[in-house]
Amino acid sequence: MSNFLSLAPQYLLPFIIVISIVVFVHEYGHYWVARRCGVKIEAFSIGFGREIFGWTDTHGTRWKVCWLPLGGYVKMFGDADAASTPDAAVKGMTEEEKQVAFYHQPVEKRMAIVAAGPVTNYLFAILVLTVLFIFQGQPYTPTDVSGLLDNSAATKAGVQLHDHIVSVDGQKVHRFEDIKRIIGLNAGTPVPMEIERGTETLTLTVTPEIVTMTDRFGGEHKLGRIGITSDELKYRKWPVLKAVRQAVNETIDLTGSTLRALGQMIMGLRGTEELGGPLRIAEMSGHVAQDGVWALVWFMGIISINLGLINLFPVPLLDGGHLAFYTYEKLRGQPLHEKLQDIGMRVGMAMVLSLMVFATWNDLVHLKVIAYIRGLFS
Repeated sequence: MSNFLSLAPQYLLPFIIVISIVVFVHEYGHYWVARRCGVKIEAFSIGFGREIFGWTDTHGTRWKVCWLPLGGYVKMFGDADAASTPDAAVKGMTEEEKQVAFYHQPVEKRMAIVAAGPVTNYLFAILVLTVLFIFQGQPYTPTDVSGLLDNSAATKAGVQLHDHIVSVDGQKVHRFEDIKRIIGLNAGTPVPMEIERGTETLTLTVTPEIVTMTDRFGGEHKLGRIGITSDELKYRKWPVLKAVRQAVNETIDLTGSTLRALGQMIMGLRGTEELGGPLRIAEMSGHVAQDGVWALVWFMGIISINLGLINLFPVPLLDGGHLAFYTYEKLRGQPLHEKLQDIGMRVGMAMVLSLMVFATWNDLVHLKVIAYIRGLFS
């Protein structure tokens, strides 16, 4: 506890930098598309609470930085608050005011404005990863066997330490993660594996062991495992076009991994203690910053992907919830009843606040703050 508090300033600056940039990117996506749709922007804020400093541009938008750096918002004409709740005056607007009010725009424009935030987060992540893959290189785990479990499927098949795996089940593998993916889908099924051992090229047949995992609902999931490890990390630089392609693929993979992890938590195959909030992000920001600028930039890209993904969840209050309402309006030709929207927003607020409380509790437990407080009374 005391160690964390002493290092808090070291964590705070990287955290503010990462969060502020990622939030700015998200909100600027909303702002940029809204302006091009003719919507008036009243405020663009990084952070919440009292304004630290700011300025008003020629379009009447107040750009400001506030003291609580845990998010941000774009307040459009007709919004009652930072959560984009419609103002009571929306119904009584003049025709001139309606032209620049968000809630009087065609549903297609509203959908575009709402979707722009998450989409911009994804585009920013692709840009960040592209730059990294060009100048630093894409990190990957080589397909060299650095560890073997005793009596494992790989050992029985004749795999040896330092073997270089070329292909699995006829598919070329370039990263150790490729091997895990293919093996995981072939539990109990003999799989040909081409390896290089010194100057020799060999083909071995390995039968992945069946590992059964039971979720909290009693459902069983079978995965394949052959018992090899690789602990080396290398970097591969790419030319521009290839870097863009790899960045897109990496973004898709990271999104898929996050969704799978959330699904495993829901099914009980993965502990929910992995969910972290602002304190965990601050701690990780500090640790990553110690590894250099490139590591911090990489972390920023990952946070941007997560922010974009979370905001696409169909939860009222988030961008995905608004998109769900507007999709209903587009399909039915009329908006969802105001009372139902209000109920949805309240439920969404409760869900988001509950998740924030739970994640913060995990952070406090992880940082041993809860144990420290308990120690004071025991």
